[in-house]
Amino acid sequence: MSALDAARLAGVISPLRRALLAATRAEARLPELSEAQIDVLRTLPRGVAKGPAEIAATLRLSRPTVSNLLGAMQADGLVERTPDPADGRRVVVRASARALDLFDRFDAAHSALVARAADALDEEERAVLSAAVPVLERLCTVLTGADAAASAPHDPKDDR
Repeated sequence: MSALDAARLAGVISPLRRALLAATRAEARLPELSEAQIDVLRTLPRGVAKGPAEIAATLRLSRPTVSNLLGAMQADGLVERTPDPADGRRVVVRASARALDLFDRFDAAHSALVARAADALDEEERAVLSAAVPVLERLCTVLTGADAAASAPHDPKDDR
């Protein structure tokens, strides 16, 4: 069994992500949607409204970053902000019909592109890739979920 080359894996993830995003935009003839905008839209499926703080927590981004992102997305007609029906002091955000259409087109093109690229691999490579998906999902959970907090070094100052 060979050891994981973490640097090599890390070095391929970012270029792969950027290549997928650029190829998907081109294929679906989509406007320039940033990865961050796509991530926000992924948190706001049809019929779902969330507060900016909830979006920030889900995406593990700072509230000011999400606020700026939502402001730009609102200006581009991608999200709609409305008062929270349960608490008028708060705001909830929904993806606009335009954004949902763009996201649906993005998602379909993205999946088709990955499927075509996988078809270019031989059968053994596709089997290895298929077996890697659950491990990559678990890796994502470790990096973004409760596992990340559990594995963080303990800071004694937090005990005060």
